[in-house]
Amino acid sequence: MRAVQVKEFGGPEVLEVLEVAAPQPGPGEVVVDVEVADVMFLDTRLRGGWGQDFFPLTLPYVPGGAIAGVVSALGAEVDAQWLGKRVVTQTASSGIGGGVPTGGYAEQSLAKAATLVEIAEGVTTQQAVALAHDGRTALAVFDSAAVRPDSWVLVTAAAGGLGTLLIQLSVAAGAKVVAAARGTEKLALATRLGADAVVDYSVDGWDERVRELTGGGANVVFDGAGGGIGALGLAVTADNGVFLGYGSAAGEFGTGDAEAAGVRGVTVIDLFAAVGKVTDWLAIARRAQAEVAAGRLEVVVGQTFPLDQVERAHAAIEDRSALGRTVLTVGATL
Repeated sequence: MRAVQVKEFGGPEVLEVLEVAAPQPGPGEVVVDVEVADVMFLDTRLRGGWGQDFFPLTLPYVPGGAIAGVVSALGAEVDAQWLGKRVVTQTASSGIGGGVPTGGYAEQSLAKAATLVEIAEGVTTQQAVALAHDGRTALAVFDSAAVRPDSWVLVTAAAGGLGTLLIQLSVAAGAKVVAAARGTEKLALATRLGADAVVDYSVDGWDERVRELTGGGANVVFDGAGGGIGALGLAVTADNGVFLGYGSAAGEFGTGDAEAAGVRGVTVIDLFAAVGKVTDWLAIARRAQAEVAAGRLEVVVGQTFPLDQVERAHAAIEDRSALGRTVLTVGATL
């Protein structure tokens, strides 16, 4: 079967499509014929050699942690009802509670039966795999914020996979949303999804513009950008507001003055605290799919690439041109 391999750490050019041995399921595992694989910002960082203390990788490896497709083989102790099912899941090495996101950029991949979620009627495999990380995380983060009607919400990295979902969830809750992103195309997407106002955070003074729009500060800040952008996002969180830092699109998580924010009564919640409240990841994954199937949530898959163009997929994420989710199409998709 074909799979993408990384034999050495480096730029997108180290991604190679090769013929490798097909996986064989062990006890409690299944083989998924992959139709679509998710491409994460984390995948690009790991390919470059970052994060070995947290995500130890042995070269060569196959990137990718989330896949959607059809179950084609079962290991021992797996319920036969899964055979032939259209599913979305984490790869066996990833798991739901953590692990190393490897094995997904391939025509076939192993997954643990306990992590399988059947794809709901009315949800495509592309939508399902785009929700695999973002749908669950968006709902977990949003639930932690307790967004109120008529409150002001700021979303940074607003045109990313998580940001696009958080805009919609906030609008549906009756909040007024300021979307912060870089460039006219991303800001136009945020406006289409319902943002009341947009700011370009590549322009100096964007944080002051947020203060003006919100009348002093946002009641809730969803920060997917991190870095210096996240620090300014924390600074423009209103007194007694909530700041949730869940992303690092700028290269690192936000490093604002949490002590000063605490003096103003700002509650700071990091990603681990937000997702740590989730006790049933499968249930929250099904909930995300149900929102999409019902038409209440739009999944933005901004760019798709075939497996043999995986270098372009990674480059689009790294040069910040990607909108929403980026996915690899591997087999026939529905």
